[in-house]
Amino acid sequence: MRRTLTLAAIALVVLGLLVAAYFYFFTGTATVTVAPEAGGTLPLAGQQTGGAGTTQTETPAGTVTSVPVVVSSRLVQISAGPVALGAAVVDAKAKDASTTPETSINFIERVSGNVFTYLVRAKTLTRVNNKTIPGIQSASWLPNGSLAFVRYLSGNNFSTINTYALAATSTNGFFLSQNLAGIDVSATGILTTTSGVNGSVISLVRTDGTRPTTVFTTPLASLRASFAGKNQYLAFTKPSASLSGDAFLVDGAGHFSRISGPHNGLVALASPSGKLLLVSYVAGGAMHLELVETTTGNVVPLPIATIADKCVWAADDSNIYCGVPVTVDPSSAYPDDWYQGVVHFSDRIWKIHVVGRYAQLVLDFSQADKGDLDAESLAVNPAQTVLVFTNKNDGSLWSFSL
Repeated sequence: MRRTLTLAAIALVVLGLLVAAYFYFFTGTATVTVAPEAGGTLPLAGQQTGGAGTTQTETPAGTVTSVPVVVSSRLVQISAGPVALGAAVVDAKAKDASTTPETSINFIERVSGNVFTYLVRAKTLTRVNNKTIPGIQSASWLPNGSLAFVRYLSGNNFSTINTYALAATSTNGFFLSQNLAGIDVSATGILTTTSGVNGSVISLVRTDGTRPTTVFTTPLASLRASFAGKNQYLAFTKPSASLSGDAFLVDGAGHFSRISGPHNGLVALASPSGKLLLVSYVAGGAMHLELVETTTGNVVPLPIATIADKCVWAADDSNIYCGVPVTVDPSSAYPDDWYQGVVHFSDRIWKIHVVGRYAQLVLDFSQADKGDLDAESLAVNPAQTVLVFTNKNDGSLWSFSL
């Protein structure tokens, strides 16, 4: 009898070790926690009225709607559900010389409007804000990830565009002017575009929403504007395959200098310093991608082709990361059909080395995940160790260790 009990005990211990080993080595989920609001506990379900005629609610404490999936040691699906386009990838300061700093990814769930933080090294997902603003389409973050300017529709027939400053870890916030045609965010201010039949007005607003000042005006009604280094801005006509577009640099005095174009379907993306411009366009039924040196006007064709909106610059201008389609249907109208969701791509992620003018394959998504990637809203941390992107096919958010 004693021998039988001993053998049974040994068997239970072995079984426990095997179960523990399975969960340690083979499960692909990261830890999910729910953080309290700053300064207190999570609020109960309820409603609070926001500005601009909208209603903002708060979700019940403990609600978690997605769990990260570790596909490989380098590739993680952070959120399965749709996220608002735009994430902040922030490097924390190392505590000492021997400590590797953590990288955090702040993003917003589209359905609820809740803010989440994913820690790359720890592989933990935490909901850090319960404020609910349903239907957020995009989020433009301050570089430190503390505040996101979110865009969503409201009103009759969803005809009103709202832009709300949503704090990452508190319920504080404020509204910018309604029906802005576009915004661009930097550490020093918010660039807003207001368009109408008489043209466009581009204004600079402080990050706290105060002291709006007009930067420049133009009779062009369909315009996209963004920062291009210090005291300089990029402006280009909204892209269409059937229309020729131009890209301009605008100085602090409002003077326009054409830097690229005319090209059909032109999309431009300025480097952080403003010294370089990534330009995509269509010609002869094919997509083209090139670099333009803004000081000299020198143009360098690149060995890959994609839409510039599928790319992101490194903070030091050294590299560009892009989602590049494996194949392109020449009968489609680009970039119109891609923006409208008429066509979807199957992308690989490429890295463009600016100095060497060559491209390097970074991620073949179809091999790593056995699925299709249509990359958009790419972001990279200043240290260039983590790349984040949204899969346009399902709205899921991913991170890849570079």
